[in-house]
Amino acid sequence: MTGSLQIKNGKFYMVLNCTENGKRKQKWLATGLPEKGNKRKAEQMLREKLAALEHTAPSDNAANILFTDYIRYWLTIVEQRVDAVTMQSYRAITERHILPWFSNCGLTLAAVNRKSIQAFLDEKGRCGRLDGKGGLSPKSIRELKNIINQVLNEAIREELLTVNPCSLLRLPPKARPQAQFYTAEQLNILLQEAQREQLYPIIKTAIIYGLRRSELLGLKWDSIDFENNVLTIKHTVVKIYETVEKDKAKTKSSYRSFPLLPEMRDLFLELKQEQRENKRLFGKCYIESDYVFCWPDGHPVTPDYVSHRFGKILKKHNLPHIRFHELRHSCASLLINNGCGLKEVQEWLGHSDISTTANIYGHLETQRKQAMAQKLSNCINI
Repeated sequence: MTGSLQIKNGKFYMVLNCTENGKRKQKWLATGLPEKGNKRKAEQMLREKLAALEHTAPSDNAANILFTDYIRYWLTIVEQRVDAVTMQSYRAITERHILPWFSNCGLTLAAVNRKSIQAFLDEKGRCGRLDGKGGLSPKSIRELKNIINQVLNEAIREELLTVNPCSLLRLPPKARPQAQFYTAEQLNILLQEAQREQLYPIIKTAIIYGLRRSELLGLKWDSIDFENNVLTIKHTVVKIYETVEKDKAKTKSSYRSFPLLPEMRDLFLELKQEQRENKRLFGKCYIESDYVFCWPDGHPVTPDYVSHRFGKILKKHNLPHIRFHELRHSCASLLINNGCGLKEVQEWLGHSDISTTANIYGHLETQRKQAMAQKLSNCINI
């Protein structure tokens, strides 16, 4: 099999040439890599793809296939079924954890069993962090198991295996999320101290609307209707290995609209005017991205920068440490403490399932109701 790189809509594609039933065919596969500055990475992806297809096509005997080779083969199959972000996640997890461990074992596809998979997961739970600081979280362990489960299910579909041993595995219990958040007073201090920071507009938008980081960075000017004063969430920007733009939100429920509050309207109009001025100053060097939050030259702000810089801002102003995502939790806590129910908070945050909202913020709802009950009790003298 041969292949080449082609550019379509400003991004690299792998074009694979193969022969089926005596006829030459081409298959186009997206790399997710923008054309600018990514030629070497695209070439590496093409080499890996060709190598995987050349050496790991399934045979009729699972005892002749190394498990690691079949995982690489599965990656070429699943790439056609999932989006670029999911694919980046699969590659990151397999390359960092699954492939190195099972390469050392040298197991064939037929030899992989419950005992070997359990040993892998147990070891990762004890000392799986790449920085050497202990084991992976229960969530990460379940992600490892999920990928291995998919690989083995593919082998069953191709009639290489008859049983998937993943159904018998012992997994660590799911950790109950412990949301950290700022009080209203702390949020006001943060906004006051961060007014001169480049990140200020992003921080304020996160606090007011409780948006995910990916939703904030995915905001484009077509998301803001200044005429009807509506803000709509419909794009995201995420990063695993590379920054990826997505023309869709996380889930169906993530598509949602908010009223454009007067202070936020003024903030966005000010940003828009700044972008016009920067575009004039940079001229042909300006990068047309249409993102609301970008650098003076038009280059989009990256997810990593937001998280890193936010931590620096908190440290600079001696504020308690929280993750950037916990501004979203802070928004939710304010809504609940001001009388909003869990269903309303679910819709505001864009959770697909109210159980997610209840698991994270249910204790705040209970505290609010206890306070309400106490107020009622104080009004009645028996």
